[in-house]
Amino acid sequence: MKVGIFDSGIGGLSVAKSVLEARMFAQAVYYGDTARVPYGVKDRDTIVRFALECLEFFAPHNIDMLLVACNTVSAYALETMQKKASFPIVGVIEAGVKACINALDDKDSPTLIIGTKATIDSRQYEKRLREAGYTRFVSKDTGLFVPLVEEGLYRGKGEVVLDSALHFYLDEFLDSPTLGRAKPQAVILGCTHFPLISKQIGEFFGGESVLIHSGEAIVELLESNFNLRRNAFESTHIDFYASSDIDGLKSKAKIWLQ
Repeated sequence: MKVGIFDSGIGGLSVAKSVLEARMFAQAVYYGDTARVPYGVKDRDTIVRFALECLEFFAPHNIDMLLVACNTVSAYALETMQKKASFPIVGVIEAGVKACINALDDKDSPTLIIGTKATIDSRQYEKRLREAGYTRFVSKDTGLFVPLVEEGLYRGKGEVVLDSALHFYLDEFLDSPTLGRAKPQAVILGCTHFPLISKQIGEFFGGESVLIHSGEAIVELLESNFNLRRNAFESTHIDFYASSDIDGLKSKAKIWLQ
């Protein structure tokens, strides 16, 4: 089987890493729309238009399935893409919510959702959690985490910058009335950049929160919904493409996919 992985830029590499480690597919094609990133600050119509244009990229690659490794596209354009495609298209929001439900037995568990402005404004995570019967959750736009990750400001001396951003965005959730004065039991990492700083986010909350990672979540969904098996292939060969700066994407892939 051959899978496509689409992201607005390089963030989807965190999903690609999980897919490669799962070895569910013989081949993978990654496409990042690096010429037009970020999508998270754009309006709905623009996001849908860009997503459909990127869908056309995969036509000659004869993929069997497409993974939308972008929360913003999953929030605004997934259904439109699915109507245009002849193969299954799976988004990270459905996968993330399913993983959260699997992780939390108590539907009153305090849950924090973090992501880009567009993802948070879509309220898609909140809507799906509410439909599943969950009652206590709160969302926060933490878009500054994206450039910090892309600039590598989460390692070495850069951790000082990340630490400041963590406190700026998340201090209020250490004692939030919305969460019942409790630390979040689960944190949904609603952007594919955020798994790169999951260690720091986890430590910020004292290691007491379950972190919902888009890549791991989508692998779980592929197992449960599509009966795909882990370790079905000896390895998964992946080819990288980008709308701009392919060398930059490949350089990041060498680091992120280690």
